[in-house]
Amino acid sequence: MKIVVIVFLLLIVASLGSALFYLVTDRGQSKRMVKALALRVGLSITLFLLLMAGHYFGFIADKM
Repeated sequence: MKIVVIVFLLLIVASLGSALFYLVTDRGQSKRMVKALALRVGLSITLFLLLMAGHYFGFIADKM
């Protein structure tokens, strides 16, 4: 589960970096930045749901 979370976080950061790259290079002339940011939002929501499901099914244990 830790590896999956780390991979998702790396994908989110990479998507954010590509959006920054498209912002600088395209100067608002294309929709690539919007698509990269939409992908980042989708990955973030997926990661959140994955963490909730992992906790519910016991893949993420409470340390209490």
